[in-house]
Amino acid sequence: MIDLQTGDLGEIAVLGAHCDDIAIAVGGTLLTLAKTHPDTRVHALVLGGRGTPREDEERSALEALCGPMPLEVTVGDIPDGMAPAHWGAVKETVRAFARTCSPAVVFAPQRHDAHQDHRLLAEIVPTEFRDHLVLGYEIPKWEGDLPSPTMFHPLDTAVAQEKSRLLHEHYPSQVGRDWFDGETFLGLSRLRGVMCRAPHAEAFVVEKAHIAFGAAPTASRTIEGVPS
Repeated sequence: MIDLQTGDLGEIAVLGAHCDDIAIAVGGTLLTLAKTHPDTRVHALVLGGRGTPREDEERSALEALCGPMPLEVTVGDIPDGMAPAHWGAVKETVRAFARTCSPAVVFAPQRHDAHQDHRLLAEIVPTEFRDHLVLGYEIPKWEGDLPSPTMFHPLDTAVAQEKSRLLHEHYPSQVGRDWFDGETFLGLSRLRGVMCRAPHAEAFVVEKAHIAFGAAPTASRTIEGVPS
């Protein structure tokens, strides 16, 4: 498979509708970046959970996943499951967040997620991050709405296992759910690894990107048009 390089990251943005969405979807990617790009600044936005124990879980989990990377976390107060009824507030929250950062890559839900909160966020993000590489992530759940991913970030087995461990450690409120277990997280990442010839992987749907044919000066391919 051909590797596409983003160039200098500088900053990334990660957005989730609920506390734990980001960690479930891109926890392995954050762990990897913490080792390979420790100076990358991470801007995180979660639409709901402010002032609840779940906010404490989220901040603790993101700190563990990001390690040495500078981290800024914003948690809003949009009610769980009710984001479409608060469209204006969600739009303004994402707009205000977008003004605080200049990310090279934006991670957000993918457009065809069956959960109404995830789907609304997925639809709004590209309207506020118009000139960015937006990668739509996946979240396993009852609805069976997993996409056909077009972009993969390979993970070492140790990283996938560490992600699963940290999810259980930092989200005790979710551990009792029948889907929240290592078999779910490791099973999906192993399957995505099979799809890109890696031990494990996290997978994404590309919102929109430019491509320039031919080798970059470093002999690796580069996604053009991504702010550095």
